[in-house]
Amino acid sequence: MKLLQTLTEYFAIARLQRDMAAFFPAFKDQKFWLDRLKAIDNNVQSAHNSSHILQFLIAILKLDPAVQGCIVEAGAYKGGGTSKISLFSKHVNRRLIVFDSFEGLPENEEPHMNSTEGHTIKDWFKGGNFAGSLAEVRSNVERYGNIDVCEFMPGWFEQTMPLFNKPVALAYLDVDLASSARTCLKYIYPLLSKGGAIFSQDGDFPLVIEVLKDESFWMNEVRCNNLPIIENLGKKITIIRKP
Repeated sequence: MKLLQTLTEYFAIARLQRDMAAFFPAFKDQKFWLDRLKAIDNNVQSAHNSSHILQFLIAILKLDPAVQGCIVEAGAYKGGGTSKISLFSKHVNRRLIVFDSFEGLPENEEPHMNSTEGHTIKDWFKGGNFAGSLAEVRSNVERYGNIDVCEFMPGWFEQTMPLFNKPVALAYLDVDLASSARTCLKYIYPLLSKGGAIFSQDGDFPLVIEVLKDESFWMNEVRCNNLPIIENLGKKITIIRKP
């Protein structure tokens, strides 16, 4: 199983790097960007596979300049993803808004057991897990990313997100809990610009899938006139778009 996962990750990265080469045709430019991403992977503890967040980075490159809004990250952990996203946000001249408690996951009783990809996630998401302080995240972004484009929103999502009202072009959610996914979608989706998208790194967690499939949630809590377009439901990276 481990060998299969390693090979799958290798081929996914190779495929995505080809997509990235379309934006950086010169070999020296490709090497520059790949070296910076590798430096982050080597020096900042992350909770994502390189191929997962690379899908989002390429979406940043593909983003139509006419699409209004900033880029949002929910769930920063130690700042590895934040560093990567900040570099690409700077490249396309977008602000990056980073939401995190900077205290780890909230206390919860969600009964997570197995991912749809076949591995256990039991006991992964206890309160306090995946904690990175604001100072630690800022330090990592200053060293490996671009702090100038970043605005940090420390606190629990249900406290900070209702106060946020800027248009959003792209969002990357790595929040683990179904309750956190509900909060993020409830407040970010209405701000999503036409042509933008929300990427969820939690798309293979059954409790999060239940949220994404819940028509009542979308209609009554998010107050959608039309249900969103959801791509790759049940896959690690699930993409939510406005119709």
